[in-house]
Formats: sequence, C-alpha cells, structure tokens
Amino acid sequence: MKKLLFLTAVIGLAACASNSDIIYNPAQQKLPQYIKRISVRPFTNKTQQFGLEEKLTLKVIDEFLKNGEYAVSPESSSQGVIVGEINHYILTPIQYDVNLVPTVYKLNVIAGVRLLDREQNRYLWEEPALQVTKMYSAANLPGGLTEEQARESLWEILSKDVVMRTVEGFGSVSSASYRKMPPPNEVQQSSGTVNPNP
Repeated sequence: MKKLLFLTAVIGLAACASNSDIIYNPAQQKLPQYIKRISVRPFTNKTQQFGLEEKLTLKVIDEFLKNGEYAVSPESSSQGVIVGEINHYILTPIQYDVNLVPTVYKLNVIAGVRLLDREQNRYLWEEPALQVTKMYSAANLPGGLTEEQARESLWEILSKDVVMRTVEGFGSVSSASYRKMPPPNEVQQSSGTVNPNP
C-alpha cells in the first residue's frame, strides 16, 4: 500500500513538472524609466461611422487616469504617446425573428494602436489589429442594447486593453503584435527614425 501511494505521488509530481515546462509565463516588463508621463493622441477614424474616435480617445484617457501608474499630460510634455486608429467597424445582424427582423447583432471593431517613445523617436510596441467584439440583443427585447450602448461597452474593453498593454504588458506578445521587441540600436539602424506625426 505504501509503495502504491509513493508511486502515485511520484507520478503526480512528474505530471506537474512536465506541465510547468509547457506553460510560458514571461516576466512582467515595465516601460523605460524615463517615461513618466503619457499622452493620448486623438484616434483617427478610418470607418464610415461618424464620431467614434472622440469617444474612444476620451475612454482611453479616462482609463489611464483610473490606473494612475503614469501621469496623463499634453503631448508636448509627455515622454510616451499612444497613437491609434479605428480601422474597421462592422455591425452584423446574426439572428432574426419570424418576420426577418434582426434580434441579435454582432458588433466588431478593429483598431491599430502603438506607443511612441518621444525621447528616442521610435515605437516601443505596436498592435496593428486589436480586436473587440460584442454580441447583443436588439433594444426592443428584454436586456437588449442600443448600438450606442454596445459601442460604449466595446470602448470600455478596448481602452482597458490599451492601458494594460502599456502598463503591464509592455514587450509582451499577443496574437496581433510583432513577436519580439528589437533592441534600440537595431530599430534605429533598420528603420531609421519614426515619423511622430503619421
């Protein structure tokens, strides 16, 4: 009986050890120490929907203020600048009632976001396709939302993603980001300096 318990414990420990080898947990990285203040440049809107950029810009600023890790200041006095654009805004009805009136919608927004280091005149990270999706019932149904309400919840998610990527996940890899952060001298040699006003 003791041998059986011992054997079970050894197998369990071996299984735990092999699982920890599979999981990759990169160390949390912070922005360079000279970055103390961050500004958010107004997002550009490349979609046909009017006024999206203003609400998203304000929401990102609000999230940075809530987080409190970095001071939010005008671009002229900040070391880091969030630069972004809304590339896609797609609203699709995905469910209909018997009269072919839409009852459920899927709202999909894709944004490109990057962090400009004004001191070194280069981008520290870039997410070319940061995507958020919301499925919601039509406003005339119980618990339903208007398109504006669904949009607001997407701005909430997207702004938190931008702040988390900046404050906690600097240099980390996501599905849409470039796979690594090149050393500073490599960036300047290969691509030269970055135009801070694209």
